[in-house]
Amino acid sequence: MRGISKLVLAAAVACLVARGGILDAQTSAPKAQSAKSYSYDLPGNKKWVDTNLDVRGGAKLRISATGEITYPADTSLEGKSRTLGTFGPDGLPRGFADLLHQYPVGDAGHGALIGRIGSDSYSQAFLIGRSKEYDVPVAGRLFLGINESEQDASVATGAFHVTLEILNEGSADASHPGGPADTPIPGITPDLLSKIPRRVTDPAHNPGDMVNVFIIGTQEQVLQAFAAAGWVQVDKTVGSTALNALLGSLEKKDYLTMPMSVLFLFNRAQDYGFAHAEPVRVVMSRNHLRLWKSPYVVDGRPLWCVAATHDIGFERDQRNNGLTHKIDPAIDGEREYVNGTISSTGLVAQRDHVTPPNPLTTAKTATGGEFHSDGRIVVLVLKNTSGKSS
Repeated sequence: MRGISKLVLAAAVACLVARGGILDAQTSAPKAQSAKSYSYDLPGNKKWVDTNLDVRGGAKLRISATGEITYPADTSLEGKSRTLGTFGPDGLPRGFADLLHQYPVGDAGHGALIGRIGSDSYSQAFLIGRSKEYDVPVAGRLFLGINESEQDASVATGAFHVTLEILNEGSADASHPGGPADTPIPGITPDLLSKIPRRVTDPAHNPGDMVNVFIIGTQEQVLQAFAAAGWVQVDKTVGSTALNALLGSLEKKDYLTMPMSVLFLFNRAQDYGFAHAEPVRVVMSRNHLRLWKSPYVVDGRPLWCVAATHDIGFERDQRNNGLTHKIDPAIDGEREYVNGTISSTGLVAQRDHVTPPNPLTTAKTATGGEFHSDGRIVVLVLKNTSGKSS
């Protein structure tokens, strides 16, 4: 009888295990479910909520949401009301007045459910809405948020109820937050560093911004990386600026592409200019950079040189007493902004910080503004997604 009882008990335990019914002694929850599925309440009065969930690069998430949030009538914007009311996770349709408000995802619905990987300003927010399957580009902490302004959050009521499933946990090798750790890049040698000018010049050959970023990749890979990181190409003429401003308003998109001045490296003007900024503030404050394809190749692909600065206001141009953008003198912050935003895309295979011979630590721009640096250059090697080397 005892032998039969043991057999019956063993069979019962096996059945419970097969059905996922055995509870973890510490968590009192089914192991499989607690490791794969999570739920959160996201109140409308919080722009971002920390999920306390760290995910690996390459993980696949399924996120779905229900619930409603309400914005009351708002006449604080010069007496003009926006389209407000009660809405679900897809948010409200964007209106013209929304162009004057700053939302994390510029082309998503007002009040929509959004997410981001990482807690810093480098993280690119993405739209979730009612449901989304999302491939995590790099490891980091998952945050859930609402596509709203601080003013919206101060008056919002209601909440979204969010369910998160981890469909694929990703690779243990892709667990470094924000992209790959710094490792030496064999092709970046002291000899190569000595050949690249430390600074760019204006048309009168006055030395200006420092070269503070290298990118290794084809033209196609470079443009893809900047686009994925939320950088936009700037206009090259005042005429195209006016046209694009009109089209941008009609399409209700944030407008970032104000033209930037022409500077020179390798005896030629920049190949590309990019800007990254929030709406409205772009007029006086934006992250921006100029990009040149160098005459050098590293591991079969072109080496691109970047001069990146952060506009924080206006100041007098000491060359002609005109008005010009004032840059943040702590220029290394913009170097790391480029590093962080590009690396957050998952398109960076390797990166490092290098110190060139005779590093530049303090100087003035061509317009007379001072800046200082630790002299290092960040090197970003893009994933080689094609066999092309141009």
